[in-house]
Amino acid sequence: MTDTVATRISACELSIGSALPELRKDAITKVQLVKYAGASGDYNLIHTDDETARRVGLDGVIAHGMLSMAFLGQYLCWLTGPESIRRLGVRFVEMVRPGDVLTCRGRVKTVEPEATGRRMTLELWVENQRAQQVTLGEADVVTS
Repeated sequence: MTDTVATRISACELSIGSALPELRKDAITKVQLVKYAGASGDYNLIHTDDETARRVGLDGVIAHGMLSMAFLGQYLCWLTGPESIRRLGVRFVEMVRPGDVLTCRGRVKTVEPEATGRRMTLELWVENQRAQQVTLGEADVVTS
């Protein structure tokens, strides 16, 4: 599924271990990294200038780690709506480079009844086109 169609999940349809629909993003571009630098205030040149990135031992620019975290936030909003999100934590495990195509995926870790619906803990991750996980996450959401 691409990032243009929104579908909300229902806790009634999910159980522990259920896979969540995926959200595939367009390929990362240098223009996107420059725009994200402005939006985030992170102007470290390793994200926008190949020469600087090479001087510090990288093959070229790398995406901001927080960009892949932002994609997981978008994924959660797409799945459950922003009002449902209670917590999101992530860990960055691999570098993302221009040209990488990222896909957000997840599965249900726990489901518990709550007064207004069900609280679910979701295991989330972002992987690149080589099926390498680049960002790992966990979130708590409440759905009706």
